[in-house]
Amino acid sequence: MDAHQDPTARRRFLRTGLALGTATLPALAGAAEAPAGLATAPRSQAGAPPRLTVHAIDMFHGATGAGLRLSLSRFDTAKREWQHLLDADTVAGGRTAQPLLDGEAYRAGRYELLLHLGDYFSRLGAKLPQPAFLTEVPLRFVIRDAAERVHLPVLFSPWGYSYYRGS
Repeated sequence: MDAHQDPTARRRFLRTGLALGTATLPALAGAAEAPAGLATAPRSQAGAPPRLTVHAIDMFHGATGAGLRLSLSRFDTAKREWQHLLDADTVAGGRTAQPLLDGEAYRAGRYELLLHLGDYFSRLGAKLPQPAFLTEVPLRFVIRDAAERVHLPVLFSPWGYSYYRGS
């Protein structure tokens, strides 16, 4: 029986790997490559006006997603269809130059933010199989209270994505 079929061999390997991994942690703590703590506290969003913002993180390249095309739509319940609101591109830092929605345009409802990932990775010259696994990714969410700020951090790669309501 080889190591792939022997469950005890896998457990021994795991224990060895964990022991080796923890043995290197103290050495990294003082290393020059270790990430430094924050020099200043993050800016508080308390008191920020209600608005919809996005932050795109390209996990494939390990950088912010500058140059990602976004399309925002709102669901019109009377017409029972999606109404296109705007297109925007992320700038340096992976955010849009302006909030996606603010002021009178920011209101409760169902929304869809379409990420144009195929165009983004193509523009960057990423060597990916064709056709691409993900080309356009719709993120659907609800703004329940127009008095609250909604921020959408989006982590993406050519093969997957994740988003959540941030602060």
